[in-house]
Amino acid sequence: MRCPFCGQPDSKVIDSRASDEGVAIRRRRECLACEKRFTTYERIEEIPLFVVKKDGKREPFDRQKLLHGILKACEKRPVPFEELERLVDRVEKDLRNRMDQEVSSAEIGELVMDGLREIDEVAYVRFASVYRQFTDVDKFMQELQAIIRQKKD
Repeated sequence: MRCPFCGQPDSKVIDSRASDEGVAIRRRRECLACEKRFTTYERIEEIPLFVVKKDGKREPFDRQKLLHGILKACEKRPVPFEELERLVDRVEKDLRNRMDQEVSSAEIGELVMDGLREIDEVAYVRFASVYRQFTDVDKFMQELQAIIRQKKD
């Protein structure tokens, strides 16, 4: 790290600690040439993630919006909030591990449905009915029958 006082490229770390709730590391450094001290911060550089909606519009990924949609599907269901947060964490981690800057809302919906299917079948059907835009009872029944078939297997 280059010294901000004399420009010397060599310094030593005197102290390191977590900062900003663990999002950054604060380091106190000392220049090996002029012996002045300065502070640096080290952060993870995240790639911005955008969601491509069905109509082609793009918007920044918002984990709170995703959690809100999942909470709606789980309304009045015996699902612990922590489990839903873990699902959102898994979905976000999966999306960020792809290293793509854009992801379709369809991909996000499929990941959420896969997770909800394991957590609570009623919440899964609720989410799927909105996500897949069931237009009639027949499509709704087809989804329910698919769940019943999976349970038998």
